[in-house]
Amino acid sequence: MKVILLEDIKNVGKKGDVINAKDGYARNFLFPKNLAIEATKENLKKLEYEKKLKEEKEKEIFEEAKVLEQKLMEKVIVIKTRAGEKGKLFGTITTKEIAENLEEEHNISIDKKKFELDSPIKSLGEHYVKIKLHPKVVAKLKVIVTEL
Repeated sequence: MKVILLEDIKNVGKKGDVINAKDGYARNFLFPKNLAIEATKENLKKLEYEKKLKEEKEKEIFEEAKVLEQKLMEKVIVIKTRAGEKGKLFGTITTKEIAENLEEEHNISIDKKKFELDSPIKSLGEHYVKIKLHPKVVAKLKVIVTEL
C-alpha cells in the first residue's frame, strides 16, 4: 500500500515521502497515530502543491538572505573596550556584544547564535565575523575593536 508520511519516522522515511508500506503496518500503526495518509490521487496532488509552496517560500527566504548579505558586507561595527599592554583586551568580545552593536548602530537585528567566530576576539584591531544567514548564504561583517 502506498502512503504519504506526515512526519519523519526513523528507518522509514521523512515527512512528505511516498513509500510502500505493508497493509497491516499502515492500517494498524501509521493511520491510527496520524503518521501517514493513503496516497490517493487527491492526496498526491495536495502533496505536490504543498511542496511547490515550500520551494517558493525557500526561494524567497534565500533571496532575502542574499540582500541582507550585501547590506552586511558594506557595514562596519566599532566596539570600544578597555585593553591592556600590547593591545590585549580585558576579557573577550562576544557574539552578543557584536549583535547588540549591530542593532544599535545599523538597526539590523540578527540572532547572536547566527554569528560564527573562528576564535574569540581578544585583541584590538580589525576582525571579520561570519554570519550564517541561510544554509547557503554566509556574510562577513567587519568589526573594529578600539580602546576606550
